Amino acid sequence: MSWGLDNLPYGVFSRSGEAPRVGVRYGDRVLDLAAALHDEVFAAPSLNPFMARGRQAWHDTRALIQNKLADDRAITEPHLVPLEQVRLHLPFEVGDYVDFYCSLDHASNIGRIFRPDAEPLLPNWRHLPVGYHGRSGTVVVSGTPVRRPSGQLGAGAFGPCRKLDIEAELGFVIGVPSELGSPAGPFEEHVFGVTLVNDWSARDIQAWEYVPLGPFLGKSFATSVSPWVTPLEALPRLPGRTQDPEPLDYLRRQGDWGLDIAVEVALNGEVVSRPPYSSMYWTPDQMLAHLTVNGASLRTGDLFASGTISGPLREERGSLIELTWNGADPVKLANGETRTFLEDGDTVTIRAKAGDLTLGEVSGTIR
Repeated sequence: MSWGLDNLPYGVFSRSGEAPRVGVRYGDRVLDLAAALHDEVFAAPSLNPFMARGRQAWHDTRALIQNKLADDRAITEPHLVPLEQVRLHLPFEVGDYVDFYCSLDHASNIGRIFRPDAEPLLPNWRHLPVGYHGRSGTVVVSGTPVRRPSGQLGAGAFGPCRKLDIEAELGFVIGVPSELGSPAGPFEEHVFGVTLVNDWSARDIQAWEYVPLGPFLGKSFATSVSPWVTPLEALPRLPGRTQDPEPLDYLRRQGDWGLDIAVEVALNGEVVSRPPYSSMYWTPDQMLAHLTVNGASLRTGDLFASGTISGPLREERGSLIELTWNGADPVKLANGETRTFLEDGDTVTIRAKAGDLTLGEVSGTIR
């Protein structure tokens, strides 16, 4: 099954009247790890203390959980709690948040929309994974309503965002810190796992404010993440996309960190896009290398995201600004309605699968 022994994503749950604690999803239930493994690190209300233990502990614990679920069901059965009896919480305490811009197709589409008479990609794009620092305090768990932001829409104009958008992304969660002043070590030694991300975007606020310094209020109002973090060890990997020119030495890939993940974007229950993560130009090991090459340190719980996942086809675009070409070509829904950007009451749900594994979903409704 897609939530079987090969998957086992981690999350934080609580039962009525009880404090949040760490569990692992197995089928339609969650395994209470503190009780099943007799390890108080899982009684914490976040994954951070466990993630800080490091890669060997992650591997050993995953193997232990698999063995207990496969061979010691008499022991684990009493600690498997039906999902309908629990509330799911933000799975980790977010330290810093960095958002990248790693899809060649997405960056090219945005360039064609806003610079139709110029080269779609700016000169630096193929030389480094472009990114910006986001706001960790507005990272929220799936299901949290998203309030339509207000801001400046132009010279002397203020009001609610009229071009509210989504960005279907994959997030990478840091387990092991790095030292200030030193680049990070190998990717797999620092990154604990992945989670689905929707980096909501106020396109009209962003368009007015982003020159010359980049995203600010147009991005900082909400970023939604899945309640489940899938261990890096569980993911099917493949070589990353061919890169030209060849990156600088510090960005040379150290293994196959392309990921075979199929994403699905649903608007009010109707699938409108299926972005393929395998088409991303910059791989997550390169993102981490660039993030820390200047000596910036990592902290347990840091989150960095891929940027919008888009493929070369229209039906593979991971944002409404691309799907509708900035409103010129509305999305037509089965009920006869159309959308250029999000309306109040709209619900967006992003799901993903990696081979036979389900990565869960991230959902939010506009208020």
